[in-house]
Amino acid sequence: MRVLCLFALLSIAVATFAQTPQASEAAEFVSVSAPVFVLEHVRVIDGTGAAAKEDQAVVVANGKIQSIGPSAAVQIPQGATSLDRTGYTVIPGLVGMHDHLYYTDSITVQRAGGREPGLFIAEIPYTGPRLYLAAGVTTMRTTGSVEPYTDLKVKNRIDANLMPGPSIDATAPYLEGAPTQFAQMHELTGPDDAKLLVEYWAGQGMTSYKAYMHITREELGAAIAAAHARKMKLTGHLCSVTWPEAVALGIDNLEHGPVFADTEFVADKKPDVCPPAGSASWTKQDVNGLAVQELIRNLVAHHVAVTSTLPVFECGVPGRPKLQRRMLEAMSAEAAQSYLTARAGVTLDSPMTSLLRKEMDFEVAFFKAGGLLLGGPDPTGNGGVLPGFGDQREIELLVEAGLTPPEAIHVGTENGAVYLGRQERIGTLAPGKQADMVLIKGDPSKNIDDIENVETVFKAGVGYDSKKLIDSVRGQVGIH
Repeated sequence: MRVLCLFALLSIAVATFAQTPQASEAAEFVSVSAPVFVLEHVRVIDGTGAAAKEDQAVVVANGKIQSIGPSAAVQIPQGATSLDRTGYTVIPGLVGMHDHLYYTDSITVQRAGGREPGLFIAEIPYTGPRLYLAAGVTTMRTTGSVEPYTDLKVKNRIDANLMPGPSIDATAPYLEGAPTQFAQMHELTGPDDAKLLVEYWAGQGMTSYKAYMHITREELGAAIAAAHARKMKLTGHLCSVTWPEAVALGIDNLEHGPVFADTEFVADKKPDVCPPAGSASWTKQDVNGLAVQELIRNLVAHHVAVTSTLPVFECGVPGRPKLQRRMLEAMSAEAAQSYLTARAGVTLDSPMTSLLRKEMDFEVAFFKAGGLLLGGPDPTGNGGVLPGFGDQREIELLVEAGLTPPEAIHVGTENGAVYLGRQERIGTLAPGKQADMVLIKGDPSKNIDDIENVETVFKAGVGYDSKKLIDSVRGQVGIH
């Protein structure tokens, strides 16, 4: 009886809340709202991969970039709000291509307590969008969902300007086969099931799909065909299906890079079976060798994008990444303890040190060969990758891998826009484009670590205070 009363009271409270007019939660974080403004004396990295331009003025009118040029020459509209930002850099809003709305907040506890009913991931629909936006992510793909209705509600409320966050390409629940290690994933029963899931989630409002580690070739082929019939794309974090097999089936994108997800070099690989320790098969592969170069040619020829997620693998390297106060302060106490315990367990002889370097070398080679390299953090693993902060770290690691800072920013901005088919609107800084921009104190073209010094994030010309967004989630990542 007491439980029934509790549910009744809760229902009344929810109904009352739903009937009360709500102010936009996004509004409290807005720091620039002028319909017409100009950022003067800024450095511009436009997202195309071109070198930075010094002492520029960026004029924004009604949510779009009106003009960009030397501060001394740009005509400023009458009545425009002038913002002198000498010493600052403007880059396009980041387009995060592996940016989940969940996070592994208790990996240490789950590993210690056994695996029944399977690994369980915490949805973070409140803290995740705020951190992404605070770090400069103005567009993101969720790249796999464990709470799909929550993801869709977040997307819709952001679109309605009721909460702060990036524009979202919502990826449907994982297309996973059996046996999955995750408690929240459905296990496909065959190609018909895969097709039905694609159709169902398209009807619910999902806009992209992701295949996972135990899917079969037949199921993957059916899912790709169903997605393409709706002019939607499908990516994959694969294992049971090799990369060449997925390319032949028509996949659009492959996640994480081959060192961590392609099993084509595993000895005695059985069809449709995910082998253990697939990454070990890459230890003997030479990125400049014939086999890997053929893989790169195959990917480029079939226009298959590759998503780099270096931050999640960096956490398997001893002593990396460097501990940051901002990261630990954002985590809940339990999440921070879980991460620090897991971090301490990374041994000095971890094979991830050499595998990470090999993955970096592959990504640089793929990029230089004309491949569409995308970027995202993947806030999973041992809990050391947070939304937003991880997107910045991805760009830093691409520079460590061998790209120039403008090239790395190009991967994190224009390439994502191209994949999503939104390059005419976002991804670069140019007249006529939507004013999705990140204002950074410092010069990331010379010191890529400055990309962390975000002051204001502009989404369609509205400026959001990065510090306020971060402060609003302090101590809460991992809770909600």
